[in-house]
Amino acid sequence: MIPSVSIPNDLSSHVEFALREDIGSGDISAQLIAPDTEARATIYCREEAILCGLPWALEVFRKVDPSLQIETLVKEGQRAEKDQALLTITGNARSLLSAERCALNYLQTLSGTATLARRYADRVAHTQVKLLDTRKTIPGLRSAQKYAVRIGGCHNHRMGLFDAFLIKENHINACGSIASAIDNARALHPSKSVEIEVENLEQLDEAMRANADIIMLDNFTLKNLAEAVRINRGKAQLEASGGINHETLVPIAQTGVDFISIGALTKDCKAIDLSMLFK
Repeated sequence: MIPSVSIPNDLSSHVEFALREDIGSGDISAQLIAPDTEARATIYCREEAILCGLPWALEVFRKVDPSLQIETLVKEGQRAEKDQALLTITGNARSLLSAERCALNYLQTLSGTATLARRYADRVAHTQVKLLDTRKTIPGLRSAQKYAVRIGGCHNHRMGLFDAFLIKENHINACGSIASAIDNARALHPSKSVEIEVENLEQLDEAMRANADIIMLDNFTLKNLAEAVRINRGKAQLEASGGINHETLVPIAQTGVDFISIGALTKDCKAIDLSMLFK
């Protein structure tokens, strides 16, 4: 089932920036074509993928030329097969060419993110664990990539440094202790979720006694992950983190942790091969 995912609020402004970056003072290559030339273009997916980024691509075409006629052939979040047509666009040839690269950049990047997220999500579908992204995103594309993660069937961690506490080793050292860091967080922003990173079972115990909402188990062995779940007994939510890949994912999920955070969802994604051809 394709998830229902809300479109980020910054989509329009982001597309405007991307078009300014690409077109600048004008597309001089497109000026080679007579201004009244009409064309029909089709975008093809050259490999199997989860399609993602249509709202951005459509916005690109609309901003370049509102008169372009667009037909979507594959829905957002659906699986596209190799060489399948994704959408057709009909209208002014200059406009089609000026919009092409920017539209494809969004589609290839976000489809790459969604496709990777779906692969990870499918591997642990038999468990109750939720897979989370991180802040390891392409600069400027965070909201779009986190949208793509959700389209792929995974979940978002915090959006940025502003919406939840994530207390890591350097924070703990600067505050003096796990308990002090958590106490300071509660005093500063009582309504914000407090997550803290721990590196061993002793620190886990301290974080539990300090009533952390979420405890990140950093680079725990499988044995220690299982032990952490046993002694925690649901007191806090537990998140496994650190170098998790396709080989280690399922055994970690089966320990019973609540979350697994995976930086690879957004930082290791490979752009999907797409092309746009004229008729």
